[in-house]
Amino acid sequence: MTALPPVVDRQAWQHELDALRAREKAATRELDAIAAQRRRLPMVRMPDYTLDGENGPVRLVDVFEGAAQLIVYNHMWFAGEEWQCSGCTGFTSQYTRLEFLKPYDARFVIVTQGPIDEALAYKRKVGNRMTWYSTANSPFGADVGAPAGGGYAVNVFLRDGDDVYRTWHTDGRGTEQLAYTFPLIDLLPYGRREAWQDSPDGWPTGEPAGARWGSSRDIAQAYGPSDD
Repeated sequence: MTALPPVVDRQAWQHELDALRAREKAATRELDAIAAQRRRLPMVRMPDYTLDGENGPVRLVDVFEGAAQLIVYNHMWFAGEEWQCSGCTGFTSQYTRLEFLKPYDARFVIVTQGPIDEALAYKRKVGNRMTWYSTANSPFGADVGAPAGGGYAVNVFLRDGDDVYRTWHTDGRGTEQLAYTFPLIDLLPYGRREAWQDSPDGWPTGEPAGARWGSSRDIAQAYGPSDD
């Protein structure tokens, strides 16, 4: 039988919850402080890259579509593969409504190393609703930490007229803060069930990282094909 949390009375439960809440509030304040430091980061000017979009070549500055700020998810891509990275596919499938960024003068897009025709076909196949661009014919991906055959990344850019600046970058687990999946799973008593997770004795754990993630095929069955 799977281990269960201890059963206590309501007063004891509230006492333990209050102690945890103090740590949660402290973590929230620390995240606020981190965001404040992020806003104070310097930036680096970018060359005038040209990417491939659905309607042909497009300058990086025009990817902003008039906005001042741009978030780019660099989607992993492996040439010749029918199904691309399940983590990237699942992660970006969450973003179905991005209009909330407009009042903040921002846009959020995907850039991948795959040729644009293949990238757009994959987008439709898995039902992705984001706007995709290709860096297959540009050094842009490699220059921002997402080379061909490499991993995924998130980059943020700021536009001042025709000048584009890189303001922030993360990869690996740094991208978790942008997802709703992990925060929800981490609320569960058993959490992610992965081997690295710190859990009480007897808890269901020990699984490889990502063992319960849906495959790219699962994502396609759930969301695809896209209507756009």
